[in-house]
Amino acid sequence: MVLAIYSLLSRLFNRISIYLVFIKQVRCNTTSNGVNTSSQIKMNKNKIKKGLLLKQLQHATLQCQGLSEIHPFGTGKKAVLRALEYLGYIQIDTLSVIARAHHHTFWTRVPGYQSEYLHQLVEERAVFEYWFHAASFLPMRDFRYALPKMLSIKRGEARHYNNAADQNSLRYVYDRIRIDGPQKARDFESINKKSGKWWNWKPAKIALEQLFMQGDLMICGRDGMEKVYDLTERVLPDTVNTVEPGPLEFAEYLIKTHLRAYGFTTIKQITHLRTGESLRKNVKQVLQTMLEEQTVQQIKIDGMPTIFALHTLLENTIKKPASHVRLLSPFDNSIIHRDRIEQLFNYNFRLECYTPKEKRRYGYFCLPILFGDAFIGRVDCKAHRKNGQFELIHLHIEDRREDIESWLDPFVKAVQHFAAFNGCQSIKLSKVSPPELTRTLKQAFKGKTPINE
Repeated sequence: MVLAIYSLLSRLFNRISIYLVFIKQVRCNTTSNGVNTSSQIKMNKNKIKKGLLLKQLQHATLQCQGLSEIHPFGTGKKAVLRALEYLGYIQIDTLSVIARAHHHTFWTRVPGYQSEYLHQLVEERAVFEYWFHAASFLPMRDFRYALPKMLSIKRGEARHYNNAADQNSLRYVYDRIRIDGPQKARDFESINKKSGKWWNWKPAKIALEQLFMQGDLMICGRDGMEKVYDLTERVLPDTVNTVEPGPLEFAEYLIKTHLRAYGFTTIKQITHLRTGESLRKNVKQVLQTMLEEQTVQQIKIDGMPTIFALHTLLENTIKKPASHVRLLSPFDNSIIHRDRIEQLFNYNFRLECYTPKEKRRYGYFCLPILFGDAFIGRVDCKAHRKNGQFELIHLHIEDRREDIESWLDPFVKAVQHFAAFNGCQSIKLSKVSPPELTRTLKQAFKGKTPINE
């Protein structure tokens, strides 16, 4: 009884706290004589309602993403697997300006994360590589949901892979791995150079990729970033379900993955980078069934697409995230849907490494800076591994509503931890925007060195 009353009061206090923040903002919007007109009162009530809802959704999605607490999934190798199974996927990227995206994303959620944890999980067959909306690490328990894409490629239904490699190349590469064991792409290159045979490396690489994408080969490990391929039958555990899901079951998997990882979602986000009107139709059908069963609810906010949320999302007690600073990867699950972040947090983020230098606004490889429940800026940075220096090339502070004293120390500590994760021994702050913050920030970093968590 006492626990029930405590839980009720906790939820009430949470709602009142958020409400008071927006009441304070409304009072600043009165007319010059200090009195609101009736139309202004109505407008402000709508603004408060929308603001309250957005704040709840912000807190909910940060909590679901594992960004509200320090140890959301625990620590160690088991926490890495728990994080992956909860989030559904972690995107792989080869850019190495700083620690690679997949390691960075895990490090953000698992204190003390080490890249060896992920390598070991792949070797233990608890994790595999394939495609989500992009190349990703996926939990082995979800292997069967990769089958629709694999089998569509094998059946010749995927236009991009249709006749990408000729049959002789496919047969040669498959048989070579079957007989000689796991191989890397360069293993075929070296054979060509030594033997002078007709075979050359480019067809081998194309064949390797197609055999992987159609499910005949799996990546059993990596040598650095080089993929090591082996036969699927030698990699896949016997206990894994290999029954291809039907179209509606696959749509349900996508929906539930997004709802679990974000708390709420939209049709656009569920089908992100997935083509085909049939998938969109199936997603709508499953969502309609879930609405009728009251496992999800529909939320409409002006200026945003229709949101589908877990039925109890807004009724649950959702704490405001702790006042910690997180430096997120540009490929982090929490910000991969750029329009979602802009609509929800009023934060416009684009990765500019593929933009010509003269057209970049912020920098080559900027990391979003999350402070509590607000994105306060971004920082273009680089790990200079030869001299062991972590450089903040250009720090952009964009949200000036937050007092610098509230985020300065947490920001410095976050940079110290991240620099250590990148194997650096020193930190350099080169440029700050706006310029008037330069002196304060440079003073804060004076004498600071990387610190392991």
